[in-house]
Amino acid sequence: MPEVASSLPADFQRSRGSQWGLLSALILTAVAGCSDKVPPDAAPGEGRPLLWGNCPALPEGATRDPRQTCATLQVPLDYHHPDGRTLEIAISRIATARPDSRRGVLVLNPGGPGLEGLDLPSLAATVLPSEVLERYDLIGFDPRGVGHSSPVTCGLTDVSLVDLFPYPAADGSIDANVALARETAARCAASTSGDILPFITTANTARDMEQIRQALGERMISYWGQSYGTYLGAVYASLFAENTDRMVLEGNVDPTRVWYGVYHYWGEGMASRFPDAARFAAANNDTVHFGTTLEEVTAAYLELASRLDATPASVPGTSARITGGLFRTVTYSLLQKNEQIPLLVQFWRAIDNLTDGAPTAEDAALLQQVFAQEPARADVPADNQTAVFLALACGDASWPTDIEVYRKKTAEDRAAHPLTAGMPFNIWPCAFWKTQPREAPVEVTRQGAHNLLLLQNRRDNATPWESGLGMRKALGARATFVELDAGGHYVYGQGSSCVDGVSNTFLMTGQLPQGDVSCAN
Repeated sequence: MPEVASSLPADFQRSRGSQWGLLSALILTAVAGCSDKVPPDAAPGEGRPLLWGNCPALPEGATRDPRQTCATLQVPLDYHHPDGRTLEIAISRIATARPDSRRGVLVLNPGGPGLEGLDLPSLAATVLPSEVLERYDLIGFDPRGVGHSSPVTCGLTDVSLVDLFPYPAADGSIDANVALARETAARCAASTSGDILPFITTANTARDMEQIRQALGERMISYWGQSYGTYLGAVYASLFAENTDRMVLEGNVDPTRVWYGVYHYWGEGMASRFPDAARFAAANNDTVHFGTTLEEVTAAYLELASRLDATPASVPGTSARITGGLFRTVTYSLLQKNEQIPLLVQFWRAIDNLTDGAPTAEDAALLQQVFAQEPARADVPADNQTAVFLALACGDASWPTDIEVYRKKTAEDRAAHPLTAGMPFNIWPCAFWKTQPREAPVEVTRQGAHNLLLLQNRRDNATPWESGLGMRKALGARATFVELDAGGHYVYGQGSSCVDGVSNTFLMTGQLPQGDVSCAN
């Protein structure tokens, strides 16, 4: 579910090229029930009209639909003390060109956690068909703590998310992971955002969405969330069922296992997805040279990863140092999009040549592209995505604190799933987080109208099939589940007329199939 945007080039970090949702989907990615939500008559956003104007300046090379406008909204830092300190939430809108056909608003979230969503309306306007666009104003926002919404920091100097994928050492030891997790948790607690991080939670972000609804003057909101955004949407639909209109959740997080348990799905997810790339490599063995069968390619990949565990390689012309963990992390990221599989196997070939001491000029160019860093931004802390990711992972629910639990589980998983090498069960900074979660995770409930559409690929390595089934079970009769026999993290707009047809019809008319749907690519 997580997105490892900072370790990959800018074009790869932007969602789907022409699609919305971002390449990285790190994982994945809270009041204990509906009765604890802030009453509407006491809600800070009520009766405060938004002042729409220009949006913040774009990073170099980015574009934006000229129709998109932006506004800000003040929300409580702590919803249990709504008259106290506030955060500023950045919101965007592209109004429908057909007000006479307008149903309401479609709020968008790209996942992450920690990804900016302010420019999603501009991207969605290029993806959704006109029949859908005519029905909604498109609404984007940077979630609390993210981007232009009171951004937080952990004061980290290594701003990549790569170390958040804690691969054990070559011999299986997790000692270095334990030390890094402890240090990272301490830096977050001591940072200038240390007192804000405990309030960067999914439940509070859902409450912010309710403030956005009220500020927009809408009776209900429709929503499209991808990856972590599915959990956020499900939490909103549980806290505010009466204000939930039509909701599409794509690439689903099991809401009963956040967050420690969700990561445990990754071993099976990689085992189901990796063969798609391995078969492509086998079919192109004349250029890839990893073998002519699935078994040969898999063995070559695992051997190369082990070689990098023992002896990392430096990328000429960059500061990048390729460890086995980084090699696996880039593989994880590029597997999320089918169109990136050719690039992925070229990456494998280039790394293999690099470790042999004979990289070609083409290899060097590709590796420099993959590991190029985006220019620093003055308006957002460099480690912002990492800080939000950790705040949510550690603040939504408790993690085990016994290091021996991680040692045992990591060793077992390392033997069971060689492609992920024990990483999914390894230790995170959450084991040493200074502040315990302020509330229990929201119970995602089956209570509510039948107005949720779940889209799930069979071979999704970021939010695996079992995770999608967990969301489906949690929502029960509220949801219709559409499965696609395909790989990758994105379902809509990937060439399935079945998936797209069900989704578009639902958003346009509210009609859902009577039962769950199985689509072929």
